[in-house]
Amino acid sequence: MDLATLVGIIGALGLIIASMFLSGDIGIFVNAPSLLIVVGGTLFAAMAKFSLGQFFGSFRVAAKSFVFKLEDPVDLIDEIVELADAARKGGLLSLEGKDVSSPFLQKGIQLLVDGHDPEVVKNMMSKDRYLAEERHRVGSSIFAAMGDIAPAMGMIGTLIGLVAMLSNMEDPKAIGPAMAIALLTTLYGTLLANAVFLPIADKLRLRAEEEVLVKSLIIDALLAIQSGQNPRVIDSMLRTYLPERKRDIADADAA
Repeated sequence: MDLATLVGIIGALGLIIASMFLSGDIGIFVNAPSLLIVVGGTLFAAMAKFSLGQFFGSFRVAAKSFVFKLEDPVDLIDEIVELADAARKGGLLSLEGKDVSSPFLQKGIQLLVDGHDPEVVKNMMSKDRYLAEERHRVGSSIFAAMGDIAPAMGMIGTLIGLVAMLSNMEDPKAIGPAMAIALLTTLYGTLLANAVFLPIADKLRLRAEEEVLVKSLIIDALLAIQSGQNPRVIDSMLRTYLPERKRDIADADAA
């Protein structure tokens, strides 16, 4: 569970809703036509920009903003060094059946055990990495699009409300509801864009970068194991993927 995403979105929405309660009757901030314009209009306009598969698939990808378990690079490096040591002593076939924590690493180990050429291993694993990155990119693009569309839909609702208000100036009772649509659609559009859609889009971009980093580390490790490099050399090479702070801690633990 990614608490940063969950706490951030709930915290932002919670503070805004709390301010609505403190300002008076919460019911004055609820308007069905405004919600229809902003939520419905945003979803359908975003759907028009992408294929149906991409659009509906983006909601599955968005779950990674909240529930996402990425392998710890330090633990992964330690595990890879153990595999490299086993392969150096007993050959690549000795890795068959090894219990591996990462499905991506497991797939690569199986390619090594099956005796594929280094170029084949690199191409297949790189393609897998690219496709995962592409799924995140598309999901991020869809939520970023919704973040752009929602305020625009709010502005459209504002114009609709103003037109309705100006066309009924002789009826004082019609001015209030029309003004509510005008103001609340802008509120809803800005709220959804900045508290929901854009944070999820940015988090998906971050997830893509993290996943690409880990998978790049694994690909380099697989090629190094296949070429028979010394486990200590592999360990030193892979630790360059770590941030400076984590690299120093890992080196201290290894010592």
